[in-house]
Amino acid sequence: MMTPRFRKFALTAHVTSSVAWLGAVASFLALAVAGLTSQDAQMVRAAYLAMDLTAWCVIVPLSFASPLTGLVQSLGTEWGLFRHYWVLIKFLITIPARSSCCCTCGQLAIWHAW
Repeated sequence: MMTPRFRKFALTAHVTSSVAWLGAVASFLALAVAGLTSQDAQMVRAAYLAMDLTAWCVIVPLSFASPLTGLVQSLGTEWGLFRHYWVLIKFLITIPARSSCCCTCGQLAIWHAW
């Protein structure tokens, strides 16, 4: 089991990375809408460049940090990974979410080169 101080640190890291991941995806969505609806070529290019930067520098690292800190929390506290079904479901939901983030980044690299 974790010490209370480390448990609080791990919980703070998990909540921060999870909320930041959600916020980064929301900003990515806003940039995608701006890029898709704009008629200005410079605006579209800027939106896709910002999406590429946001995806690789913010979303992908957070998509790994959030489940990793959640795993540390579940294995280091009394919650456990298998004790409560919802903890395991939350962990399993992050796998396709992380995969879709990485696939989107790959598509952005193709669009960026175009």
